[in-house]
Amino acid sequence: MVSLATIVDGVIAFTVAEAALLALYHRRTGKGVPLREFGTNMLSGLCLMLALRLALSPVWWGWVLASLLAAGLAHGADLRRRWKR
Repeated sequence: MVSLATIVDGVIAFTVAEAALLALYHRRTGKGVPLREFGTNMLSGLCLMLALRLALSPVWWGWVLASLLAAGLAHGADLRRRWKR
């Protein structure tokens, strides 16, 4: 039986690979979405997944809180960048 932590690890690995491939594709072809357009959004999601992964592990609760704080900061940075003035 596969553990929930292993599933989260797989999703994190897939997300990192997706971001790397999207950035590489854009860099090589000029097509697709540039990293600056999705990077902070992707980082926010990764930090949330990291918080979940840490919550499933026997770690100090402060690491979970730090991951959630990082997710919030990345989300705020993404909103600020996208906000129309």
